[in-house]
Formats: sequence, structure tokens, C-alpha cells
Amino acid sequence: MTTSAPPPAGEPKTKERRRIPRAVVVLVALVLAAVVAIVATHKPFPSDRTPEGAYLRVAHALTDDRPREAFAYLETEAQWASYTVREKRKAALALVRASYPEAERGPLETSYAPFADAPDGADVFALYAKQRGWDKRLKRDLSGVAEVDLQGERASVVTTRGTRYAFRKRDNGIWGLTMFTADLVAEAERATRDLAVVEKAAKDYEQAKK
Repeated sequence: MTTSAPPPAGEPKTKERRRIPRAVVVLVALVLAAVVAIVATHKPFPSDRTPEGAYLRVAHALTDDRPREAFAYLETEAQWASYTVREKRKAALALVRASYPEAERGPLETSYAPFADAPDGADVFALYAKQRGWDKRLKRDLSGVAEVDLQGERASVVTTRGTRYAFRKRDNGIWGLTMFTADLVAEAERATRDLAVVEKAAKDYEQAKK
């Protein structure tokens, strides 16, 4: 009885063992291409101590539908106004719930509660951004930075579409976007006036109960 000689040491017994499935080859190639593309295109943001860096962070937050994260890059006055809105609405809502007749609470609770219950100023800003379409407005216009016009504590970021976004340098060195400041300050003033009206009405209701 004859037997065939074994294959030389180190040589695969069959040709099939030499072949890597084509699907695996394609998959590996795609993964490597994706990794190369990510490495090639990834660029870290400039420092937020620059107007360009602050603008890009605002753009990134709004593109990802996370307006709350843009709050850190608003100017200080806009941030204070957001916190004021929360504080005044919270105080007014407490008085409404404690002193107003039940029949008159509904509209005020509906209006005040979202801002009164907001965890902090960033959430107040996010509410306005959604309600007033600030996020959509910016997203339609956001584009790359063409140039930065720097003048002391103020700067303008000019986009490739020709739009200018004004920034002001904050005490902590971060540049803050100014475009929402007037609206937020107006809302803070309105919330302050509303609180005064609610306080007077609450006193009248309490007197009527006696």
C-alpha cells in the first residue's frame, strides 16, 4: 500500500488556506480608508480665547442641535440676562401658585414654568433659541471663517458667505457672541416688570382672603 508524501514543513495543505475571503479584504480596505480620512480631515478647534475659536464652537453646537452648549460663548451681559429671566420667572411663578385664584393660574403657569423650571441660564437660552428659531436662523448661515477683524476688546468674524458676527472679549478671556444680547436683555426687563405686577396682584389676593 502506497502513501503520498506529506507536504513540506510550513506549506499549507490546501490552496484554500492561502486565500483571504474577498469580503474581508474589501472590509479592511474600507476601514483603513475611513481611518485615513478621519486623520487627514480632523483639525482641532482654535482656542476659545480667539474670536474664531468661539465662533466655531457656536457653529458646532448649533449644527448638532445643542444650543445649550453655545451659551458659554455668549457675551457676559447676555448670560446675566438669561439668569435674570430664570430668577424672575421662578419668583413670579411661586407667587402665582401661592396666591392667585386657581382659575387665573393656568395661562401664567404655562408661560412662566418653562423658564422658572430651567436648571440654569444655559437652559433659558436654549428655550429661546428653539422658540424663536435662533438656532435655525444661524444654521442657515453658518459657514467657514474668511477673516477676523480684531479691534481691542471687540471683534467681527466674517464668514465665507460674507456675514459678520460680532464678539466681545469677556473677563475670563473667552470671546462672547453679541447677537442675542439685546433680545435677552429685553426679556430680562420684561420678566422683572411682570414680577412687579404679580407681586402687587398677589398682595391684593391675599388681602381679599382676610
